[in-house]
Amino acid sequence: MSPSVELFGADYSVYVRICRIVLAEKGVDYTLHPIDIFADDGPPTDYLALNPFGRIPSLRHGKFQLYETDAITAYVNEAFDGPELMPLDVQARARARQIMRLADAEIYKHLVWGVFVPWQDKKAMPGLEHADLILGELQQLAGENWLAGEQISLADAYVHPMLTYFSMVPEGAAKLAEFDHLTEWMAQMANRRSVIFSRFSAEST
Repeated sequence: MSPSVELFGADYSVYVRICRIVLAEKGVDYTLHPIDIFADDGPPTDYLALNPFGRIPSLRHGKFQLYETDAITAYVNEAFDGPELMPLDVQARARARQIMRLADAEIYKHLVWGVFVPWQDKKAMPGLEHADLILGELQQLAGENWLAGEQISLADAYVHPMLTYFSMVPEGAAKLAEFDHLTEWMAQMANRRSVIFSRFSAEST
């Protein structure tokens, strides 16, 4: 019997959802253990044994423990059977990594924390001023059907949850609609079982 796979984190987290999409795309059964890092007392003390920095997500596969989304998704892709989630072509593979870093450095910072989060609090959304540059560059980098390569990859799993939150903001949805290729890609991703299964609770409100 193979070791169980456990994912620790909150279902509202972009990075937890990235891992959930990747696990589902690989066909890996797992248990999600809720960890709310924004609770008044912070994450449970025993969670710090998995990640001493108290961030999410973390993964446990049998006795093996891992944190950081980049490491978790690479591990899941390489450790389990199922479709390969990184392009085999060296240039497409490099493009996937580039888009993943763009997601971390720009999309998450400006379009999630600079738009979606302040919108929820009815505050100014400074990230909107970066949207044209970020979305324009992402559309330019994106492949014909998927963000990198001929099949869905880790890059798609990274970007979709972030743009989902961005598109829940009316101004974000209007801005995203200006980029036809990204709009089509988002619709394509929305139909995948991995994306449907891992929906944010906020998507149903």
